[in-house]
Amino acid sequence: MARKASKNIIDPATRAFNAADRQLHAHPLFAPLISRARIYRGQSALCPDDAWAIVTDAGGIYVHPTRRAEEQEWIYVLSHCLLHLALSHFKRDRKPLEWNAACDVFVARFLADLKIGRAPEELRADDLPGGNEDRLYDLFCADGIPKHLQRLSVGGMQRLDLYYDDKRRYSLHDRRAWQASFAFGLRQAVNSAIDTAAGRAPTFKADGTSISKAIAARSWFISSYPLIGAIVASFEIVEDTAICLREEISVGAVNAHSKEIFINPGVGLTEQECRFVIAHEILHVGLFHSQRCEGRDPYLWNIACDFVINGWLIEMGIGTLPQVGGLYDPELKGLSAESIYDRIVTDMRRFRRLATLRGVGLSDMMGPSEGRADSHAMDLDEFYRRAMSQGLEYHLAENRGFLPAGLIEEIRALSQPPIAWDVELARWFDDWFDPIEKVRSFARPSRRQASTPDIPRPSLVPREGATDGRTFGVILDTSGSMDRRLLAKALGAIASYSVVHEVPMVRVVFCDAAAYDQGYMAPDAIADCVQVKGRGGTILQPAIDLLQTSDDFPKDGPLLVITDGRCDRLNIRRNHAFLLPKGARLPFIARGPVFRVE
Repeated sequence: MARKASKNIIDPATRAFNAADRQLHAHPLFAPLISRARIYRGQSALCPDDAWAIVTDAGGIYVHPTRRAEEQEWIYVLSHCLLHLALSHFKRDRKPLEWNAACDVFVARFLADLKIGRAPEELRADDLPGGNEDRLYDLFCADGIPKHLQRLSVGGMQRLDLYYDDKRRYSLHDRRAWQASFAFGLRQAVNSAIDTAAGRAPTFKADGTSISKAIAARSWFISSYPLIGAIVASFEIVEDTAICLREEISVGAVNAHSKEIFINPGVGLTEQECRFVIAHEILHVGLFHSQRCEGRDPYLWNIACDFVINGWLIEMGIGTLPQVGGLYDPELKGLSAESIYDRIVTDMRRFRRLATLRGVGLSDMMGPSEGRADSHAMDLDEFYRRAMSQGLEYHLAENRGFLPAGLIEEIRALSQPPIAWDVELARWFDDWFDPIEKVRSFARPSRRQASTPDIPRPSLVPREGATDGRTFGVILDTSGSMDRRLLAKALGAIASYSVVHEVPMVRVVFCDAAAYDQGYMAPDAIADCVQVKGRGGTILQPAIDLLQTSDDFPKDGPLLVITDGRCDRLNIRRNHAFLLPKGARLPFIARGPVFRVE
């Protein structure tokens, strides 16, 4: 028994360090910062023997593993390192010693004014000069670093405490994430001070009485889950019952434009459930689910995305699925949101009764017109795309946990530029029309014949019969709802690709309330014959049937349908594709590829 008890004895140095760590986790200003930092205090730590600690731009704080100190001294040292990160002191374009000294002076003055911790004897200095880091840096570069200020670094006398991690790059997103955590801590400190002064809180601290479970869950992501930590750090958690009632939010919702995650405090979620909800909402944002709706029913698309995200989170073991609004079906594992949506629309009455985290009939992906106004001028799409891609790389490099293959594929696809509609259309032509075999013919002289009139030179011409049956059908919606610019872009692309692929003639059918067979036409002549008749609704099935049963149209000839989606449900037995305006949707599940014109 005595032997077992000895294992639980903690040495005084570790006890003092752990107490300091707990104090900073309870401090409203430093709690968000220390929750985000990674602190190492092992024998293999990078801290030099004569140093207290060093801090890296990757967010790591390496503490001396055996140094004995009091609790207040460790509070000072850890706060010093955290402020370097919070104040963005990592700048490679400055002289290292002078810049490090300037930052140390600024931090020492900040901590003295804040009256937190106690500086160890060898880190104390009197007569600290005023001014910000840049002014101090210019002063030290011009006049040198005063000797009494060279001792302020927690990295040791005349040593750096700012280190750069060459394995990864300190990005703009890292800097903004630390700044966001610092700003949140400042707001929290002010609120705590007001509550303490007003008698609403007994002490000035950030313990469970002042930090909600949702804030604690957010801090966990920032410090321990790099996949979405950068995006989470830039979002504000809104826990206001009045706002949730006004916006009809049952459990949670997200507004990517105003960078707010709404969590209804009246539901009484546990911290694990808060983690699940926050991760759920952030993945909606990071995977661009709103933008990928592409004309689908917004609510049913939200339902499909919820099934995918919740399946991933359960598989990853992130938090706990809430009792309300948590959609999960193990039979849908491995399916994409697009595939699940195609299943949902076959039974819309059933799925419209399901509830998202926001509620029945409401999408938890709120748009720019909902919630509070967007005050960010930066390109949010690019920020979310880069944050997700970098978070994935950090997550995999640091082995932070299992990630489903489908999630990894979607994140990596975000870093690839989207394929333009005309490029996709060109690939469709490539699939159907192989290059024509050409043969030499003296019937048509070569263009080089004039340079050598005495030497006959053949030209390359298509093999006889090579273009027979080389055609496709075009069904044009010419109703009044069609956009003329869409027609111009689509017909121009069809003409150019037909010429390139040596398609001599195209079978064309115009259609609005009835079908008008135009017969075979040269591709570049179609645009001149199109007239938008303006009769309202469109019935395309007769045009489809006309080409599917026509004796003079090849049985394997593909069809290209150009419409705005305001048409009847189609039954197409041939290979086919659709050209739609971006944002439009078909009233049925498309079996062929859909190209969306910008």
